[in-house]
Amino acid sequence: MSLLMAFDASARHLSFTRAASELCLSQSVVSRQVQALEDLLEVPLFRRQGRQIELTDLGKAYHAEVGSALQRIRSASLQAISFRAGGGSFHLAALPTFAAKWLIPRIRAFYAENPNVYVHVHSRIGRFDAASAGIDAVIGVGDANWPGMRAYHLMDETVIPVVTPDVHERLRAPEDLQDHLLLQVASRPDLWSRWFAHQGIEAGRMRLGPQFELTSHLVQAIVARIGVGLLPDFLVADELRTGILKRTFGLPFVTGYAYYLYVPEDKVGLPPIAAFIDWVSAAIQSAECGPAPALDDKKKKKASAK
Repeated sequence: MSLLMAFDASARHLSFTRAASELCLSQSVVSRQVQALEDLLEVPLFRRQGRQIELTDLGKAYHAEVGSALQRIRSASLQAISFRAGGGSFHLAALPTFAAKWLIPRIRAFYAENPNVYVHVHSRIGRFDAASAGIDAVIGVGDANWPGMRAYHLMDETVIPVVTPDVHERLRAPEDLQDHLLLQVASRPDLWSRWFAHQGIEAGRMRLGPQFELTSHLVQAIVARIGVGLLPDFLVADELRTGILKRTFGLPFVTGYAYYLYVPEDKVGLPPIAAFIDWVSAAIQSAECGPAPALDDKKKKKASAK
């Protein structure tokens, strides 16, 4: 490790002297450690020209890997120290619209209860390699089967037809939706046909419209009167409350999928993640996907006391 740290500092500063100052060592010690690493690898990592040094091409490639690895070690060490103090942070990947519409408006309540924990939120769609992406937990839609992950059920996915007010006024029966452009989420191209089948309606006249990778873009397309959509009502709660959009026919459809919090088995017991598991499960049950609750004075006092 001492050889790698000497190399990393020298590569960042392109100076044995400045690297020595950072590591609180002498310049000669740092130079000897870098030379020892080169002897060990049997390749030159630096070109030396008098007092000037520069990385070789191999040295640049080697530092790209070593530097990031050392940074991960530093971060892990700081994380461990934070855990000891009852705090810490973790990286959460969530569906973009779920994060924007449900998670972010409520997460200050989590911070009020856990003031020393920070959640770094990333946007992801579909399954991916969480470990290589540096992600510690995932909120997604699917089933409970994700190898290596423990799945915590949050809520079943239920969708409703959503339209603009002018379209709502013209609709007389569910069959009338087939006269409008049916907007789709790219990952669910069969959703409209399943909804019509669930209502006992022949879907032969369906006008399937454009697909959208992000649900938020589909919502904007509905508002822009491009077509109609099938969406979970909690993702359009603001639009429904203000009247920008209308739910029609009161015909919810349970898709068979659910929202889950997925956590790698080896991270379930980490204090920040364990705290988030408890909080999000309770928040889902208490909110019932309604408006985000305000942080009352009692909770504010409790947070400040912590």
